[in-house]
Amino acid sequence: MQMNRIGRIQYIEVEFPGSSCSAQGFTTRHEGVSRPPYNSLNLGLNTQDQQANVEGNRSLLARAFGVNQEALVTPRQVHGSDILVINEPNEDYSHFLSVEGDAVITNQPHVMIGVCVADCAPILICDPIKKVIAVVHAGWKGTAARLVSKAVAGMVSEFGSDPAQLHAAVGPCIQKCCYEVDEPVRQAFQKGGISWDSCAELKSPGKWQLDLGAANRELLMLAGLPAAAVQLSDQCVCCHSEQFFSYRRDKEESGRQMGFIMLKP
Repeated sequence: MQMNRIGRIQYIEVEFPGSSCSAQGFTTRHEGVSRPPYNSLNLGLNTQDQQANVEGNRSLLARAFGVNQEALVTPRQVHGSDILVINEPNEDYSHFLSVEGDAVITNQPHVMIGVCVADCAPILICDPIKKVIAVVHAGWKGTAARLVSKAVAGMVSEFGSDPAQLHAAVGPCIQKCCYEVDEPVRQAFQKGGISWDSCAELKSPGKWQLDLGAANRELLMLAGLPAAAVQLSDQCVCCHSEQFFSYRRDKEESGRQMGFIMLKP
């Protein structure tokens, strides 16, 4: 992963070997039109930023990669485990904005799929053989529900993907240095069959520092992806206020960055 710029958009570019994607990466908070405290590239529709500013930012992102804003598909995220599958062309993709889901899978070219985050892990998955992509929004609830594993399983069942041929990238999220969680989170992870000791460090009685990225990397490998095929960012969005939004840091005054991916036309 490395910082790049296209048009006005500054983003962290991801490279997948043999990729059939024309765009994939993670936005930063720079080069948009939103004013403080949402400055400046706030892409979250469900924030208290002015709607016109968010729409303007989403248009900037879409146009930078040569698509209409209507082809930028982000579901209505609810910290659940539902997955939106787009397997045929649509004349109007905007209706997907009201569909609840925290992951999107598609085989449709020139449709940019994304998830908005402000601490949670944005995850991109690419199948360069079957030409299928997915994007996942994984907070602690989605991680405990093994959502990224379900996304891989959906790529297999819907499009015949082979997990051993997939590539994935877990983008910037809150790191364990800033992510203290409590007993209900530990119980949810254990209920989901996730090794707590491999991704959490005890800080004090009943309090742990959770490594969200590492947990999702483990889930991807358990789903069949080779370790070398999973890229993991070590950037903490909570630590780096100059680069990223963070809800834990800024509460309701936080904007949202986006993990996005698109197949070549």
